[in-house]
This record gives sequence, C-alpha cells and structure tokens, in this order.
Amino acid sequence: MQDGLSRIKADAVSSDIYDGLLRCLERFPEYEVETKQASLHVVHGRAFLGVHPRKHALLVNIVLSRPIESERLKRSERVSASRFHNEIVLRAATELDDEFTGWLREAYALTG
Repeated sequence: MQDGLSRIKADAVSSDIYDGLLRCLERFPEYEVETKQASLHVVHGRAFLGVHPRKHALLVNIVLSRPIESERLKRSERVSASRFHNEIVLRAATELDDEFTGWLREAYALTG
C-alpha cells in the first residue's frame, strides 16, 4: 500500500506518517486504498478517509456524520444532510493517537 503513496509524490515525513496510518487501519477487517491523481481514498463501501500528502505532513479528510470539535481541526465542511468532511493535518506519526483513531473507527462504522 505504501506504493500508492509513492506514486503521488510523498516526502519521507509524510511517508512515515502514512505508514503509521496504515498500522491504525490494520484494526479494521476490510478496506481498500484507491490511488487518485494527487491523493488516496480509503474505502469500505464508500470513501471514509482521504489522504493528501503535503510537504512534511499529511492532510487527512475524515468523513463523519458530524463536525469534529477539536483544536486539531483545520476545517469542517458539510457535504450533505448527514455527512461532514473534517480536515486534520498530521505532522508526525505520534499524532495518530487515541483521539484520531476514535475518529477513524467512527468514520469506518458509517460505511460498508
């Protein structure tokens, strides 16, 4: 799966964060990573996570039924009556903590 990230020109820092993100995703029974032109979509029935490499970071778009209320939130956008795109910038693999993995579990539960 790392190969998909290398195809969209990630640097070493964003690659390390992505490796940590893949370890977080191993907790889920099934999902696919789709390589787009400049990003990756993590899909379980539909996309629940968008991964966008940035210089020395990853911009992660988490699809939830609510806006995230956290200082970590860069932006939240309502995309339908029951879906929000919540953008989080990850600058280190240590930011893949319990709060972040909780959002992943919540997003995954909405799909499939």
